[in-house]
Amino acid sequence: MTAKFILPRLRNGFAAATAALLVGAIAMPHAVVAPAMAQETQQKPAIHPQGPASVADLAEGLLGAVVNISTSQTVKGGEGPNAVPMPQLPEGSPFQDFFDDFFKNRRGDKGGGGDEGEGGGGDARPQKVQSLGSGFIVDADKGIIVTNNHVIADADEIIVNFSDGTKLKATLVGTDTKTDIAVLKVDPKGKKLTAVKFGDSNKMRIGDWVMAVGNPFGLGGTVTIGIVSARNRDINSGPYDDFIQTDAAINRGNSGGPLFNMEGEVVGINTAIISPSGGSIGIGFSIPSELAAGVVQQLAEYGETRRGWLGVRIQPVTDEIAESLGMKATQGALVAGVIKGGPVDNGTIQPGDVITKFDGKDVHEMRDLPRVVAESPVGKDVDVVLVRKGVEQTVKVKLGRLEDGEKLAKGEEAKKTPDKAVTTTSVLGMTIGDLDDGARSKFGIGAEVAGVVITEVSPNSPAADRGIAPGEVITEIAQEQVSSPKDVTDKIKALKEQGRKNALLMLASKTGELRFVTVRID
Repeated sequence: MTAKFILPRLRNGFAAATAALLVGAIAMPHAVVAPAMAQETQQKPAIHPQGPASVADLAEGLLGAVVNISTSQTVKGGEGPNAVPMPQLPEGSPFQDFFDDFFKNRRGDKGGGGDEGEGGGGDARPQKVQSLGSGFIVDADKGIIVTNNHVIADADEIIVNFSDGTKLKATLVGTDTKTDIAVLKVDPKGKKLTAVKFGDSNKMRIGDWVMAVGNPFGLGGTVTIGIVSARNRDINSGPYDDFIQTDAAINRGNSGGPLFNMEGEVVGINTAIISPSGGSIGIGFSIPSELAAGVVQQLAEYGETRRGWLGVRIQPVTDEIAESLGMKATQGALVAGVIKGGPVDNGTIQPGDVITKFDGKDVHEMRDLPRVVAESPVGKDVDVVLVRKGVEQTVKVKLGRLEDGEKLAKGEEAKKTPDKAVTTTSVLGMTIGDLDDGARSKFGIGAEVAGVVITEVSPNSPAADRGIAPGEVITEIAQEQVSSPKDVTDKIKALKEQGRKNALLMLASKTGELRFVTVRID
């Protein structure tokens, strides 16, 4: 069975379906004392115990700050996430009465039939869908609670259950879908609250002990222990993936719960697991506190995030691209385009630049840049180290706000012009032509896009191998602009004479989205 990522929120009947609890004991290895050898002259190093002797005192002081979160959502009958459709049965089936009795309770039917359409449509009546998750208190005076966004998504009612049995209704302060974090608030006058604080996840090393507390399968106040298995995991769940991987047992219902270090500080928010069966197999993922703390602070203060924005489109630096740009190492984020009206639309950063350091932080690969930019304050002046045409230089940039940039990007629209014939030539398995009005109309290319249009791509050609498609536009070759098919052929010829194995092409999509591609010249 293929393994899959699961966001461990517990829905509907998982708690009721848990019929037995498995209690295991972990035996600590006994120290083995060997007899001293008379001829030994050097003392052997002491054998240290493996793992903490007990986390009972630590857990006892933290359980009060960890909460169980139950939500309910009203949906139309038969539309819940676990709804079962009415089966199609042969006329006169002996099971007809049984299924009619079962399904009439989820539908608006007064009697039992399914005569109003296939599957028994009827007027569906509202039903309550319930979910369970975890969370933790970070501000006892204000009643601020942190959890996962997917735990409370689309909820009509959110109830926070405390370890002593107290229940309080919570209101939603703010959510961030990019990091899957939500902030809730309860009335602190209704109960004396205990809070925990965020620790520094950057100090956590692979092999450090961690403790997870949560509400797996509805079993509130469950404590599990393990180690940090890996750092900086990217599971493709969002643009800022930087998860801590742990083997501390995380199951359905643990979502939103804290991952503690041995000092009782929150170093992660338990969010996802890999599991072929839905249960823990020792591969869980937590949002690091380095990323979560800033998001929580912004949501609690503003009800929304306020992230830094550089205003560039980026792509990975491959070995071929690094070689084409004359770089000594394959690193950084390649700027494929600059967003019009963005913070660097003034030419400070240009397409073809490779950003290797941002505000003193190294950019080892493309995915590092969006995260460090987003974590920076809006309006901050930062130094950006980049490589431009093989030369390293530092530029200063004033950051914009990401949320404003997203609105700006959505407002961009492509324009079309009347039809006209296209003159073409061939190179590197591509048929290319002038980007005139006819080509723009044929391929729907926006008026702001300039260069040489690709009209055809031969199968099994170097261009096809790189995923180049008709309708894309060559804007640069080897970081030099091209405006005609002759410019393209002349530049490829010059690269051949220089002994280059690859040509670095900047391509624009129909809407102006830019990307760099290396194509084999031979």
